Amino acid sequence: MRAATAPQDDPGWDRTEDLLAKVRAGDQRAENILFGRYYPALRRWAHGRLPARARGLYETQDIVQVALMNAFKHVRRFENRYRDSFHMFLRTIVSNEIRGAIRKANRRPATEELAYDLVSPDPSPLQIAIGSELYERYEKALPKLSSGQQEAIVLFEMGFTYNEIGRFLDLDANTARMRVSRAIVRLAQLLGRSRAH
Repeated sequence: MRAATAPQDDPGWDRTEDLLAKVRAGDQRAENILFGRYYPALRRWAHGRLPARARGLYETQDIVQVALMNAFKHVRRFENRYRDSFHMFLRTIVSNEIRGAIRKANRRPATEELAYDLVSPDPSPLQIAIGSELYERYEKALPKLSSGQQEAIVLFEMGFTYNEIGRFLDLDANTARMRVSRAIVRLAQLLGRSRAH
């Protein structure tokens, strides 16, 4: 599968739901267009979410590409319920791939992989809790944290327990909890400043 894009002023530019219908009918060109349309944004989103310890084994671009290929295998089960739901569906699959890479890098026994048809296309709990505008500010503030705080907050965001975060970062569970707490406080400060500007 190679990335292909179509500029919005091109008469061949289709809405996502139209392209999805074509992909379900076996249209490879539509799949290539969707791949090219979503790959750059997903790669930007995934960058920095793979902790440094796992980066020697995995590249962000490879994880995103594998996630997209897996998504297209299961696209027939996807229901486009609201605007950006396909993007959220893809982001959830990328997040699952990152979680798998983190677990493998940590040399822990692999857990049973979730079936892709169980992925909710709804907004993540974090997005629901803080809203899309604040979520965008969160995404901009995250890189301003120290690398240790970024790793801790991203692992926490992905649902890892303090014990798991501690094992991955070579910390005890209490120190991991404190690092996450400090990262949240720092994020709150950064978000407060971005709101004031």
